[in-house]
Amino acid sequence: MSTILPVLLSWLQEYGYPVLWLSVFVASVGIPLPIGLMLLAAGAFAALGDFDIALLTVMAVTASICGDSVGYLIGRRLGHKVLLWLAGRLLPAERIKRSQQYFKRRGAWAIFFSRFLFSAFGGIVNLLAGTEEYPYRRFLLYDATGEIVGALLPLSLGYVFGVSWEAIGDILGAVSLFALGILFTVYLFVRLIKMIRQRTSANLAKEESLDLLAGISVKLEAVDRSDEHHL
Repeated sequence: MSTILPVLLSWLQEYGYPVLWLSVFVASVGIPLPIGLMLLAAGAFAALGDFDIALLTVMAVTASICGDSVGYLIGRRLGHKVLLWLAGRLLPAERIKRSQQYFKRRGAWAIFFSRFLFSAFGGIVNLLAGTEEYPYRRFLLYDATGEIVGALLPLSLGYVFGVSWEAIGDILGAVSLFALGILFTVYLFVRLIKMIRQRTSANLAKEESLDLLAGISVKLEAVDRSDEHHL
């Protein structure tokens, strides 16, 4: 368990909702805090009557969205300038443009799942979305949807299981690591398939070139023989 978690829980019990909102906000901007475990504990406290579960959900969701938006804005303002500086120096401008277009097509899933399943990457995804100029309205849509799931899941589990929230936290951590392992395996598999296809295409192109050269050589030999015959 994180060493800072007891401190956060102590503050939560002493100062209430503002501590939860501020902690979730700071974590969403990108500062690593054990927010998942904190929400589990908050749900357990709500089951004991210390907090209102609905208000906890509102606090967690609004703080997450605000923090994510700050991260997006930082990426939009500073990250874009870094990309402009890199363009033409270290990275081709065309490559940067393709990267932006790819994130616009596939970024929705990255935004959504990083809100709860791969929450460790949430801050990075926010910065990347801003840097790649992902439309803010779409970012806000997938961000809010994911954050609602990300808040309801630990709060409701903590509320239902009460004093067993620490064990549930360990299970959720294991599930997250397992999902990350599957994602990494799928990524490696896709990369392997692409490499095989590229190598196959290169070999086919090479064989076609050799066949073409062989055909040209045969035609040249036929022309030479025809010339010799006429002579």
